[in-house]
Amino acid sequence: MFKRDVKEIKDLILRNLRAQGLETPLLQKRLIEAWPTVMGDVIAGYTQNLYIRNQTLFVHLTSPALRADLSMQRQEIVRKLNESVGSQVIAEVRFN
Repeated sequence: MFKRDVKEIKDLILRNLRAQGLETPLLQKRLIEAWPTVMGDVIAGYTQNLYIRNQTLFVHLTSPALRADLSMQRQEIVRKLNESVGSQVIAEVRFN
């Protein structure tokens, strides 16, 4: 009898995404979509624009006071967002 090489569908999909270069954009999209969940509805209400460039999340906030407060918590925010996605997607967050 021959032995079957059985793999989980999740592993096959991830391998296919990696091969096509789509894993990183997918993780980046998931991280941006996780912003309101991780940060809460109040902070998300002051957020106008989010984008990722070179492993840096850029966040445009409408409140200068909130921007100053969140700037002191940057490393914690990076950790929480990466944990929510389950991968190291960003290394830094910048508020403007």
